[in-house]
Amino acid sequence: MNVIYVDDPADTRLSDFRAASDPELARTRRLFIAEGRRVVQRLLTSSVFETRAVLVTPSAMKSIEEAVAARRGVPVYIVPKDVMDDVAGFNFHRGCLAAGERPPRVEWRTCIAKTRRVVVLERVGDADNVGAIFRSAAAFGAGAVLLDPSCADPLYRKAIRTSMGAALMIPFAEAEPWPAMLGELAAEGWAVVALTPAVDAMPMREFSSATRPQRVAFVLGHEGDGLTDGALAACEYRVRIPIRPSVDSLNVATAAAIALYELNTL
Repeated sequence: MNVIYVDDPADTRLSDFRAASDPELARTRRLFIAEGRRVVQRLLTSSVFETRAVLVTPSAMKSIEEAVAARRGVPVYIVPKDVMDDVAGFNFHRGCLAAGERPPRVEWRTCIAKTRRVVVLERVGDADNVGAIFRSAAAFGAGAVLLDPSCADPLYRKAIRTSMGAALMIPFAEAEPWPAMLGELAAEGWAVVALTPAVDAMPMREFSSATRPQRVAFVLGHEGDGLTDGALAACEYRVRIPIRPSVDSLNVATAAAIALYELNTL
């Protein structure tokens, strides 16, 4: 292992890790930050993304030794906890961070070529919601996530953390041109399904049991406003998850999980 001990927070070899609290620096350097021992393990062992470096405290090193051994060329900087807190700018990392390299952009058609289940997001701006949706996609067999340009970055550290590393393993791409690409999906044989709380929409169980389309794209919208009229118009189906009348809607990540689970039980 390429282990290097550092005790100076100003050491330039640690400069990439300042992107943990500086999203603009992350974008400029074309990197992302993975935080937490389990997420870093997944980056090192299960992700196709390249790891640029690891920053870890002595107490956390034992938990990732095997994962680090699988990536022998990756530098591992072992630092005291106060140095890590100084560099990262926060202390919720459990003593373990990794800097990964952002991949080149992938065209959405390439991203979905080998899957039958896709989640498509419009204006989902909360990184925790995006991360939770990736986690559900991994749990219930969705092979890709497509995001319109206004969605939160799935490689923002909070999204990666909430996804428990699923954002590092589930392929994703930008859904463009939006919402015209939904029509292109339908033209290629996908059942394009708007999830909406509208009372006139088809109940989820009825959709999943009666239509049973071969390939399904669930389309979910903004946390407060839902899908735009343009997105709704581009969807072949409008489907709802039945809830009590006293509740107006579900959290978008919860709705995605339920829909994927229902389809997964067919």
